[in-house]
Amino acid sequence: MKIIAKNIKHLRTLKKLSQEVLADELKVTRSRIGSYEEGRSAPSIDMLILLSDYFKLPIDILLRNDLTKATDASFIEVGNQRVLFPITIDSDNENLIEVVPIKASAGYLAGYDDPEYIEQLQKIKLPFLPTGKHRAFPIKGDSMLPMKDGSFVIGRFIEDRNDIKTGRTYVLVTLNDGMVYKRVMNNIDFNNSLLLMSDNKKYNDYSIPMDEVLEIWEYTCSINTQEYSEEELKLSSIINMFTELGIELKALEQLVK
Repeated sequence: MKIIAKNIKHLRTLKKLSQEVLADELKVTRSRIGSYEEGRSAPSIDMLILLSDYFKLPIDILLRNDLTKATDASFIEVGNQRVLFPITIDSDNENLIEVVPIKASAGYLAGYDDPEYIEQLQKIKLPFLPTGKHRAFPIKGDSMLPMKDGSFVIGRFIEDRNDIKTGRTYVLVTLNDGMVYKRVMNNIDFNNSLLLMSDNKKYNDYSIPMDEVLEIWEYTCSINTQEYSEEELKLSSIINMFTELGIELKALEQLVK
């Protein structure tokens, strides 16, 4: 069976629609829907446009991606005709995490909504993660100590931007600054922006308008690719780190009040 036939039937099932109801919604006959689902005929360009508009999915995804492994919560609308691609699962029905490699991170901004780019990303499995769509992002620099350069942050996709919690850390895909990992203060209700803060006090805080935020991924866990040196593990270094963090948290508490 062609992918489009499988996808039409699957999407109709996810919406709990009969063939007759879907046909009425699209103003076609029930037999026409049955013909598509059984692979006896292929939708015309006009019908593909109708299906795309109805299911809120780009035509290329309907034609090229097998959506039958996705659950009804797997499709997250990001904007007009843009979706986060379905949660991928392995043979044991466990979620797989797409990994953005360090060398390809610069290209993520251009490819984050490209099916071919996302499909080519390597995938890993971490069974202890909470439900939701997760992706692993490489960390550059030392602005978020003790996170080391080259580590990976695994984030859960945030669909509703009003769910952003002040004081939590997020990976943000932005229009002008690319991909950044920061502690966030939610100022959406105040001036429709986010205040991005570094845990390393050598770096200044800055605001970013919500119009420039393309994706938001809430920190779930991290993978450190380098071990800490003996100097970094000295008690004095650890105490200093927590002292600086404590100062930051007090300042954050004052801002919240």
